[in-house]
Amino acid sequence: MELQQLRYVLAVAEERNFTRAAAKTHVVQSALSHQIKALERELGVRLFARTSRRVELTSAGRAFITGARATLDAAERSVAEAVAATGQMRGSLTVGAIPTVTRLDLVSVLGEFHRSHSQVSIGMSVGGSLDFIDRIRAGALDVAVLGLPEDVEPTGVASTVLAREKLVAVLGPHHRFAGRRRLRLADLADEPFVDFPSDSPGRSQSDRAFAEAVLTRTVAFESMLVDMMLDLIAQGLGIALLAQAVVPDGRGLVTVPVRKQK
Repeated sequence: MELQQLRYVLAVAEERNFTRAAAKTHVVQSALSHQIKALERELGVRLFARTSRRVELTSAGRAFITGARATLDAAERSVAEAVAATGQMRGSLTVGAIPTVTRLDLVSVLGEFHRSHSQVSIGMSVGGSLDFIDRIRAGALDVAVLGLPEDVEPTGVASTVLAREKLVAVLGPHHRFAGRRRLRLADLADEPFVDFPSDSPGRSQSDRAFAEAVLTRTVAFESMLVDMMLDLIAQGLGIALLAQAVVPDGRGLVTVPVRKQK
């Protein structure tokens, strides 16, 4: 049994797909499939149940995966400790970031880290906070920059608050409220909204604010891409509640503070 075979098994278990697992481990799919079949023959059990639509762990696979992850973690720690004894750092760093990261210049931070530790391979993916928490708990991601409501704390992972931000109303330049100095939630209840998908932490704070004020609203457009959200607002198709920091100057958009009182 080789460590690389364990990496392939973990990749398939995480991706539930051989094609994506092959891309993740930088190997052609046929080679990955061959290695996993060879491991299954060596073990005498099937690790995965393959269907035309997806790949699932068998009961034997679920039992195997825990030890496989522990073995890989132990091997990587041993390598890191051996290299650290020489004064160098090696290995890999995988980072997740939500699309609305603004308070932290993540690219500069990663660049500085790379210059200090050039032997460490760095990877980054953009996605949602809840998925990142799951991936960190599973050992598939090292660290992530999240966006969560103030009263929500991630469980099963270590966390640090980097910043707290209040949401403001983001309006197009010709919106009827563009000249207001302050707005109430009740003023916005009849407006079409642009917002994040309904199951995302980025959406929950706005949904909760309207629910607590016993108000309803219509979310006409959903997107995980902030630039698309801002473009929709600039076209007069809707408004949004966003952190001030994600609204750049020069786009003609207007931001107005909002209070919850009806």
